[in-house]
Amino acid sequence: MGEKKRREQAGTPAPRKANSRKPLAIGVTVLVLAAIVLGVVFLTAAPKPTSDELPVAAPNAAAFPAQLDQYGVSVGAEDAPVVVREFADYQCPACGAFSEASKRLKQEYVEAGKVRFVYFDLPLRQHQNAFPAAQAARCAGDQGAYWEMHERLYDSQTEWSGSNDPVATFARYGEDLGLEERRLRRCMTTELHREAVEASRRVAMQLQVTSTPTVLVDNIRLTRPGWGQLSALVERELSSASK
Repeated sequence: MGEKKRREQAGTPAPRKANSRKPLAIGVTVLVLAAIVLGVVFLTAAPKPTSDELPVAAPNAAAFPAQLDQYGVSVGAEDAPVVVREFADYQCPACGAFSEASKRLKQEYVEAGKVRFVYFDLPLRQHQNAFPAAQAARCAGDQGAYWEMHERLYDSQTEWSGSNDPVATFARYGEDLGLEERRLRRCMTTELHREAVEASRRVAMQLQVTSTPTVLVDNIRLTRPGWGQLSALVERELSSASK
């Protein structure tokens, strides 16, 4: 009696063949993951400050009109050799993504006295809570916590962006930051800083800035707002300033 027939009569399952494809599948998976990691590293790696891929100022471009900085909110030494300016909307997802780069900029360059950072409010019409958020940051600034509220707004953007009562949410953030809640709420509800935010928006219109985030290193506009290009441009401008 053949082996196959004996198994059929005894109800014994056929022995499984070794799965020769399993090691191959694992190998392919490892290669794919490695390719993904390398791709991410390539896309996010900072270009060298001498790279020809970095943006440059337009021919005969004038310096940024520094007198307009008074309409933004600044941090850093007044005599810092490089100035980074950002026009942004607190409700803009791309601005939220760039906020990590601006936070790192403040830690690594602003605190060292190498860069001054100026943030201009450019709340877009389609974002219903962008204007209240800009006012909330400036109201927190009245209590010495502008940048703390600035970062909290970006870190929690998805929580409040669709809120029907953003003031209540921002007041809670203020409490978390140790601010006087009644004073903060009163500042927001009376729109104490409406004109300041409007003035900042007018600066953007004057400079024909229409998209957010728009980031300038001195008078050079980033083409890919993010830490890689930002840090490389800052290093290039610092090197030029020291010559």
